[in-house]
Amino acid sequence: MSSPVSIQPFDGQSVCLFCGSSDLADPAYTAAASAFGEQTARAGWRLVYGGGGVGLMGASARAAHAAGGRVLGVMPGFLRSRERLFDDVETLIVPSMHERKTIMYDQSDAFVVAPGGVGTLEEVIEVLSWKRLDLHSKPVIFLNLNGFWEPLLAVMEHSIAEGMTPASFREAWVVCDTVEAAIVAMQSADAVPGLQHDQR
Repeated sequence: MSSPVSIQPFDGQSVCLFCGSSDLADPAYTAAASAFGEQTARAGWRLVYGGGGVGLMGASARAAHAAGGRVLGVMPGFLRSRERLFDDVETLIVPSMHERKTIMYDQSDAFVVAPGGVGTLEEVIEVLSWKRLDLHSKPVIFLNLNGFWEPLLAVMEHSIAEGMTPASFREAWVVCDTVEAAIVAMQSADAVPGLQHDQR
């Protein structure tokens, strides 16, 4: 999947952060997003995210930028006012949600999933679905702060138990309870071999 848009070259690795845009989130989640952005920058990774200046999105991007890191935001034009574009960093304005997700996927070597709402759910389910179909082997890391993702993980376990998904698919993601653990998982993920999850 390629995109016609112009993106500044970056020779290092990039992590895509899926997370919420709500300013009503638990302050602990916002603080963790800031810590993730800062630690990503200090690790030399570029942060790829949804382009907004609000909620966990804005907190992570501001912290990465303040720490001297590279940041790439991708936002559909119709969300510019709602998610209050953070234009202190490189930001692409695209016409659709589909193109936003395609660019975020293409530009990333790993995905970290912090607490978020239905938009975050949509994003992570899509990259997990693609992984299930062996379209990629990029790591997917749940930042499971305060057990936030336990209900979703339970649904996936239920799908496995009901025979809808192979048991090997449990290896398609990693669960981390802290920002520090997520950073370690993201940095060491390239040592994990690609798995074949579509065993039909």
